[in-house]
Amino acid sequence: MAFGRKSGFESQPSTGGGADLGALTAFIDQGSSFEGKLSFKDTVRIDGHFSGQISSENTLVVGETGVIEANVRSQVVIISGAVAGDIVAAARVIVHKTGRVDGNVETPSLVMEDGAVINGALKMGGAKKSAPLAIPSVAPKPQI
Repeated sequence: MAFGRKSGFESQPSTGGGADLGALTAFIDQGSSFEGKLSFKDTVRIDGHFSGQISSENTLVVGETGVIEANVRSQVVIISGAVAGDIVAAARVIVHKTGRVDGNVETPSLVMEDGAVINGALKMGGAKKSAPLAIPSVAPKPQI
């Protein structure tokens, strides 16, 4: 695991989603395993295994080899690996074609590539609730 690196691919993770990423502040590399509670303010990329709880003020990036077993709260979650747990994203969830989510997702914006998988409930909605659509009643046709 590396913290505060500012060079190479780690400071500019390739997400393909066009999301506005903050500075990468932590990186759990492939082959690494971490368990516990992870809280951060900028962007964290996980290519290894993490289990526990994740809370972010910015962006979580799950790389293709990343495996997350945790409930996640973040502004943006970008998934190319596997997440087992519920995700609450205040801004957006992006699931790339290699991404898999086994859990519920709550976000106002969801982007899924062809081949991406979500097994769980999806809740999307803004603060504004619209009135239900009125369906005009149609009188039954008389039988002849």
